[in-house]
Amino acid sequence: MFSFKAVFKWNNKYTVMQHLKNILAIIILVFFSGTLFSQIKPLDAELTNYEYPFQVNFLDIESQNNDLKMAYMDLQPKKSNGKTILLLHGKNFNGAYWEKTAKDLSDKGFRVIIPDQIGFGKSSKPQHYQFSFSQLADNTKAILDQLNIDKTIVLGHSMGGMVATRFTLLYPDIVEKLILENPIGLEDYKTFASYQTVDQAYQSELKNTAESYKNYQMKFYYDNKWKPEYQPWLDLIAGWTLHPDYPKVAWDAALTSDMIYNQPVCYEFKNINVPTLLIIGTRDRTAIGKDRAPKELQAKMGQYQLLEKKTQQEIKGSKLVELENVGHLPHIEVYDQFWNALYDFIR
Repeated sequence: MFSFKAVFKWNNKYTVMQHLKNILAIIILVFFSGTLFSQIKPLDAELTNYEYPFQVNFLDIESQNNDLKMAYMDLQPKKSNGKTILLLHGKNFNGAYWEKTAKDLSDKGFRVIIPDQIGFGKSSKPQHYQFSFSQLADNTKAILDQLNIDKTIVLGHSMGGMVATRFTLLYPDIVEKLILENPIGLEDYKTFASYQTVDQAYQSELKNTAESYKNYQMKFYYDNKWKPEYQPWLDLIAGWTLHPDYPKVAWDAALTSDMIYNQPVCYEFKNINVPTLLIIGTRDRTAIGKDRAPKELQAKMGQYQLLEKKTQQEIKGSKLVELENVGHLPHIEVYDQFWNALYDFIR
């Protein structure tokens, strides 16, 4: 005979069991997250205790009354095709994350130059420095001058896309081709978000932790799907937060955030006259200062699936490759798709 009472008791037990399973899952997640973060080692300001994938060289630069060292990797192919490509990193990264891209480019005969911009990676962290995209472009050209390179392809990702844009505008005779991979700066963030002082940005940077960095990357880079191959690029920035040097790194991060906000490049895309490729993950919603914008404007920021088309129209003769349902880091998230688009354009 059917009994509602029996069903209720069974459902009660089932609900309790589900709650217990959920609690156990949370405990396991917390445990493994704690283990994961506990494995992140403290890293000093110049990453002297972190080994890059290729030999690191340093260029001495006298800039703005500072004696600086700019790190770079110079990967020589076994059989050269006579071409050089310059790989420019994003704000939350350094040259090391180009490892696979650089290896494959080298195998195809390209000489690969991978700088760490001043303020990033293994390069100096000046505490009194006027960061500008023109200055970063000039520092980058100093490496090419040191190596007697007068022609190069330029690939920039994220903030590196803004550096690559300024480099191309300043030195068009040097740039053979330009590739922009999910560049930030496709819009003017000042038209959306309120200004924050460098001091305010610094205080915000000081609050960063391994967990906050991972949450940010999960949201904007990987659509809340974490894979082991993403971990090294979290470790590099998270390790800084565990070291006494972190205030130096945080100060430069605040200065470069101010640079990005105050020095838009989107109004000058129309002046680019070299063959250009846009590789865009359409799921990306990265936008500087989004948390400072009015709520009704936040949803309009970082709409890469729209900004890509506008930018393509601005850059005469440019080509656009859309990577559907891909976030801010195509060369990490969907490497094969990224590589095919890149190599088809530069081969």
